[in-house]
Amino acid sequence: MEVFTIEEIANELEISHTYLNKLIQDEEIILDRTDTGEYIWNNQVYNKIRMLLDIPNRVENDNIMKLINIYGLKRSYINNRRYLGNKYSLTSFIRKTVDENCSGINIVVDIFSGTGAVAHAFKDKMVITNDLLFSNYISNYAWFAPMKYSEEKIVKYIAKYNSIKTSEENYMRNNFADTYFSADNCSKIGYIREHIEHEYISNKINYKEYAILITSLLYAMDKIANTVGHYDAYRRNVDLDKELVLNVLLPDQNLNENNKCYNMDANELIGNLSCDLLYLDPPYNSRQYCDAYHLLENVARWEKPPVYGVAKKMDRSSLKSDYCLKKATEAFEDLVSKANARYILLSYNNMSNKGNDRSNAKITDDDILSILSKKGKVTIFEKEYKSFSTGKSDINDNIERLFLCETFEGLKETPFIASPINYIGGKYQLLPHFKQLFPKTNCFLDLFAGGCNVGINSESTKVIFNDINKDLIDLMHYFKVTDTDEILRNVDKIINDYNLSRTDIHGYDYYNCNSYKGLSSYNKDKFLKLRKDYNFKVKKGEIDFAMLYVLIVYSFNNQIRFNNKGEFNLPVGKRDFNSNMRNKLILFSETLKKKDCVFMNKDFREVNLSNLPKDTFIYCDPPYLITLATYNENGSWTEEDEQDLLKFLVHADELGLKFALSNVLKAKDKENLILKEWINKYAYKVNILNKDYSNSNYQRKNKDSISEEVLITNY
Repeated sequence: MEVFTIEEIANELEISHTYLNKLIQDEEIILDRTDTGEYIWNNQVYNKIRMLLDIPNRVENDNIMKLINIYGLKRSYINNRRYLGNKYSLTSFIRKTVDENCSGINIVVDIFSGTGAVAHAFKDKMVITNDLLFSNYISNYAWFAPMKYSEEKIVKYIAKYNSIKTSEENYMRNNFADTYFSADNCSKIGYIREHIEHEYISNKINYKEYAILITSLLYAMDKIANTVGHYDAYRRNVDLDKELVLNVLLPDQNLNENNKCYNMDANELIGNLSCDLLYLDPPYNSRQYCDAYHLLENVARWEKPPVYGVAKKMDRSSLKSDYCLKKATEAFEDLVSKANARYILLSYNNMSNKGNDRSNAKITDDDILSILSKKGKVTIFEKEYKSFSTGKSDINDNIERLFLCETFEGLKETPFIASPINYIGGKYQLLPHFKQLFPKTNCFLDLFAGGCNVGINSESTKVIFNDINKDLIDLMHYFKVTDTDEILRNVDKIINDYNLSRTDIHGYDYYNCNSYKGLSSYNKDKFLKLRKDYNFKVKKGEIDFAMLYVLIVYSFNNQIRFNNKGEFNLPVGKRDFNSNMRNKLILFSETLKKKDCVFMNKDFREVNLSNLPKDTFIYCDPPYLITLATYNENGSWTEEDEQDLLKFLVHADELGLKFALSNVLKAKDKENLILKEWINKYAYKVNILNKDYSNSNYQRKNKDSISEEVLITNY
């Protein structure tokens, strides 16, 4: 059996060491060990992790790898770049610190992203990157932008570029020959960069492909450059015999579709962002990154400016960072004050009293603590590291510090309450966006309540939950009026009576399975008996809500579904009533009891708007006309329903009530023309939303289809 290193597996799967180890721990994958206690990474382990990550063994992937081998190419990964201050070696430390000390992290902003090493450690989240240098921006776009690209096209371009032999006179040869690169390598660099530009302008490649090819060129240049890791100067009297060879970059095709990449001043951008975690890794000292990487910046921008001096630098005045100047502390305070994040994580080393003047940190520890403490509760985590040195500094005992600030906003705000059922189309992941867009009113009408994710998180004093699914509404009412301890006793009794699994007590090994394989084999017969007994009661006109909830918990994807006879008809699922589900139920039930709640089971056309308080906000999350889901099977939501709902909202508008409508304008190459015409007719506002929820489209086959989630408002 073939044996790998952890680096090889992480690189092949394009995940960080941290995330790899987390998967091993969370999914309880057993690894063999050598006699010295080291883990053995073999094919079996690799395939298990691949399955966990939902990376199928596609024929296309196999073909791409064959093509790479045919051309004799090699691959490069995000860590294959030299860069001052690169945190790749610290990503495990950073990710572990976040995982162990932060909760509810879905959106991560890396606002001084550099080469993207830290952002890559959070690839399983929605990631927003930013860097002042365009060369870093274009690299981040290559690695993190969700735009699709052709892997085959990338491989063929790289093969073509590597075959080029040229001594042509061009911008690179005329300005940089026999400095950082040989004259012929300069000719080749200039030829390739010009060709990439031409292909993009000619629409032969998209911007993602453009970014990947430029990044491949930058990586190749950096690998053979006649420098010591930066371009402040080049070494003299050395042989420039290394040949420029580009490697293939194949960024993940299954990135979060809401990832964004910016090329802005961090202090200007910060006010326009909101996130769960803001990661800060500003320059530490006087060494300007635009000075150290001017040549790569020049090639990335390809504006062909004049260069000057021995080091052949271009004008970089617009790229100077305040964080390398005396105003660094002032800039940092401004950034933190504007930050809209539940957690701020600052990476800053202990160089304030070490090294030479250029290496000394610009922001003191006292200032860091003072500024962050104004924002929230601060905790410091430390790890020894090996710092970059030009050889002029005697630097020992270096410590990378992580200053973790849980902001007062985060401390004040409890996490959003999640529904104890996984209702298809639930908007839990969109709640941070809704909170910013919803008005504050005394009464909140959740017209298509579903799992009640939105209504229960409303700040209104009164919440009206309405849904046409009577069983669903009655279950929510049961959670409201029944003592939470009694609910838990009833649930536990049913689980015990039917001998269903309890991994919160016994773990997975007790049932001879693991979290990846799931519990379906063990629970199947017991679940079917429970389902049969529940449906038998339904036929007699009895609804046992505790039984219904247990069925939901142990069913496929923790969902709720009935056939035309009113019988529960979902199959058994992989999970059980674990500690996470128990906590969801407790928090949801207790929150309902604290609110002034009304439960209605009406078709929306039956809701009398005139009877609502004048200070009522209406939120609508109907079945989407142009999508398919279990609640909209067989076209149960028709064009007539769509038209009636839109008339209903116009009437609400005429009565002076504010509303917000969730919907999609495009999905699977379809457009909701009825909705578009209605929006244009009444000039309602359309808010494009960032979304990251998957339970609504787990059966989607066309991953490339466009789906534009919007929130339409009359305010």
